[in-house]
Amino acid sequence: MAAGPEACGRGVLWLVRHGQTDWNTQGRFQGQADPPLNAAGLAEAAQAGQQLAGAGLQALFSSDLRRALQTAEVIARLTGLQVQIEPRLREVCLGAWEGMLFKEIKLNYPAEVEARLRDPLGFRPPGGETLQEVAARAFQAADEIAARYAGRPVAIVSHGLTLAALITCAQGTGLARAFEFIPPNAAPQRVTWPPDGQGR
Repeated sequence: MAAGPEACGRGVLWLVRHGQTDWNTQGRFQGQADPPLNAAGLAEAAQAGQQLAGAGLQALFSSDLRRALQTAEVIARLTGLQVQIEPRLREVCLGAWEGMLFKEIKLNYPAEVEARLRDPLGFRPPGGETLQEVAARAFQAADEIAARYAGRPVAIVSHGLTLAALITCAQGTGLARAFEFIPPNAAPQRVTWPPDGQGR
């Protein structure tokens, strides 16, 4: 029988992207801008909380951005946990792109859009962060959380690209593919952390 995560000194993380916002439905780049959940997003958060209620969670962590925190607060009510705020779980800072539609970005920043395709790891939006920088802070937070709870299941409520960085690392698919692994809103995904082998 294979050893479980706890026997290997690894933990179980339930990763949850925040519920829907109006900016999601409009296709606006959110980054570290702070729109709230809409009614559908609050309902999604409740559904996620119901899914996680039987997972034996020992702790609940959230980004400090409003849409994540609102999602986590709904989950907290349904699981009996308190939300612990972790700013390193924030979404990527998109700088000048925040609040813009993709078609607007392509029109106003065509060279930068091409640069992101060529170098997804190192590209920095004007005034923003690189994917490598997002991953570094998210990995550090996940390492500390997993170590603190010694193999016990923990939920993390965060954002699309931040969670995609964790997912690609956990699955060993390569950080450069993170844009392909952005999870849907409020759909809990289980990963083992830290990754087995050299995932980063």
